[in-house]
Amino acid sequence: MASSTALSLLLFPLFFALSHAATFEIVNQCTYTVWAAAASSTPARAGPTNCETGDCGGLLECQAYGSPPNTLAEFSLNQDNNNDFIDISLVDGFNVPMDFSPTTGGCRGIRCAADINGQCPSELKASGGCNNPCTVFKTDEYCCNSGSCSATDYSKFFKNLCPDAYSYPKDDATSLFTCPGGTNYRVVFCP
Repeated sequence: MASSTALSLLLFPLFFALSHAATFEIVNQCTYTVWAAAASSTPARAGPTNCETGDCGGLLECQAYGSPPNTLAEFSLNQDNNNDFIDISLVDGFNVPMDFSPTTGGCRGIRCAADINGQCPSELKASGGCNNPCTVFKTDEYCCNSGSCSATDYSKFFKNLCPDAYSYPKDDATSLFTCPGGTNYRVVFCP
């Protein structure tokens, strides 16, 4: 884990039931430092004062979303029928390859290990990552503010390289995965 460029990556809990005790193992296989940040209600100032991508104002427990581009590991534990829901989201862009897999529970893992930064369209390129089109163009077509949007050429670019990942806000059918409650997980950066 050599340190050359610090990137922040968000682990974003969609909802966490306190009665569920899941274990998350975080592994960095990148050649650079990755500060894995999480969305929470209590600030914890630690780590870098400014990340190249995904910065949360120097916090490891983000008060809101980190600045794009950032690859998101999202989870909602112990939900309907005692199931966990997991996903990798590129809706806020991409900054680091990721594998998000169960270590127990016998369910399917998900992965986005493509070289998106190297193949990023020039209009979406950002220092340390590949922006989502909403950040760049700020239109409803890409931001889906009206709630009725569909895939675009840009979301198809992300989906072609990472079929398991969300590529736009309404991409539920191919991007949300279920594991039984009580499953433990491993998140690997640069798998």
